[in-house]
Amino acid sequence: MTRTPRTLVVVGHGMTGHRLVEHLRTHDRHGSWRVVVLAEEPRPAYNRVALSSYLEGRSAADLTLAGPAFLTDPLVDLRTAAQVTGIDRRERTVTTADGTVTPYDALVLATGSRPFVPPVPGHDLPGCFVYRTFDDLDALRAAARAGRPGVVVGGGLLGLEAANALRLLGMRPHVVELAPRLMPLQLDDGGARVLTRLVGGLGLRVHCGTAVRAVRARADGRVGGVTLTDGSALDAELVVFSAGVRPRDDLAGPAGLAGGERGGFLVDGRCRTEDPHIWAVGECAAVQGRTYGLVAPGYRMAELVADQLLGRPAAPFADPDTSAKLKLLGVDVASFGDAHAGTEGALEYVLRDDAAGTYAKVVLGPDGRILLGGVLAGDTSAYRTLRALVGREPTAPLDRLLSGAALGGVPPKAHGPAAA
Repeated sequence: MTRTPRTLVVVGHGMTGHRLVEHLRTHDRHGSWRVVVLAEEPRPAYNRVALSSYLEGRSAADLTLAGPAFLTDPLVDLRTAAQVTGIDRRERTVTTADGTVTPYDALVLATGSRPFVPPVPGHDLPGCFVYRTFDDLDALRAAARAGRPGVVVGGGLLGLEAANALRLLGMRPHVVELAPRLMPLQLDDGGARVLTRLVGGLGLRVHCGTAVRAVRARADGRVGGVTLTDGSALDAELVVFSAGVRPRDDLAGPAGLAGGERGGFLVDGRCRTEDPHIWAVGECAAVQGRTYGLVAPGYRMAELVADQLLGRPAAPFADPDTSAKLKLLGVDVASFGDAHAGTEGALEYVLRDDAAGTYAKVVLGPDGRILLGGVLAGDTSAYRTLRALVGREPTAPLDRLLSGAALGGVPPKAHGPAAA
């Protein structure tokens, strides 16, 4: 006799939510789950990491993650423009904004995050934008004026993506970053110096160690510029806030679900909330109190939960690999392992070629033998080899391992600022 499939409701259809459903459907050979996906956006999941390519000519369809097989799967019910407004844990139902009530046997929250907009005066003036969705990019493109200045608030990964978007639209972008360097989470001072010099050659004006104090208005009420905390002022036709994200956990309080100290749905090492029928994955999940803003940890969470639902072996979520290899405005950068030499007694080995615009650093353990991590900028050809060696003794002299990333070198030294 055929068993009636149980109902899994997934709230959110971003990259992580989509990975969960794909993984579950791939391995659910007996059709034990029917999946209802409630997507807040009016379109299926798309590759948000490649969002900037939308301004380079790729269409929304090019970036979609939901292929024909997914969209026609009889065991997947994808509902777009379906914002969830409430969870009834006792009845095991969710309600959407149009009043539709959907029952569940298991519920996965994959609501993602929202851009953080600092509450500075003028942050809501016409001409202020965030950088998160196709709609955001459409609005930005409509407002952009070639040759005019724009300000991006935030010099991390998303901020540099937004700055590149302004550059692609013909504007003259300024980047304002509170930290003393660009990409402070991924790069050290040496790597950031190379990145700053190279993007400066592309027309970006970088302002680190300062923040926006206020957004100034023109006579017509639209954005006219920004005032910085160091007292300087920048003219601007528009301002893009890309200063990080915050977990979308609005459903937690009304549903009586615990939250993490810094936001997010609090879950255990298996991504399950205190309610045994509810899980959370991706940027909205605070795994044992910690949130992760990268795609790779979100994918790991998604597969972990899908495996549990299917009764497959599933190891608890452990500290994920946050290594990153990126191309920002045409500049290659990478970081891996203990990139900032946080291990007590760590040693650093640095190779730098100012003429070529390359920088490479590896971090070694206190005995100078075990590779712990590193930073590459300008040339990341050594990334794959070095990343594979983390936690092991290098298989060749360091200058040879790094020869594809820089020329010349300085000897290892005790933990401290990288060689300048």
